[in-house]
Amino acid sequence: MSDVISQLGKILEERKSAAADSSYVASLYAKGLNKILEKVGEEATEAIIAAKDAKTSGDNKDVIYETADLWFHTMVMLSDLGEDPQVVLEELKRRFNLSGLEEKANRSK
Repeated sequence: MSDVISQLGKILEERKSAAADSSYVASLYAKGLNKILEKVGEEATEAIIAAKDAKTSGDNKDVIYETADLWFHTMVMLSDLGEDPQVVLEELKRRFNLSGLEEKANRSK
């Protein structure tokens, strides 16, 4: 799985130097972080609605599609901020031996 994320991370980096009219991602970078964040929020809302609908219908197709959009746009956000998607995977790995309750308690310290 991380191979797909790594490949996408490389493509997102390449798009930073592309002309805004040459790709969707390049156009997002050209519009700036606020536009990227707007897209993240939009995709998060769409994923939430799709999940709610999936719970009722039993069909997860739309929630998977919308979650892919959300992950994609959060990766664009991270890339715009100069972060490699690997850092998120490392953070998730760090949490493996830490209970969720303990991790949450550590945040407030």
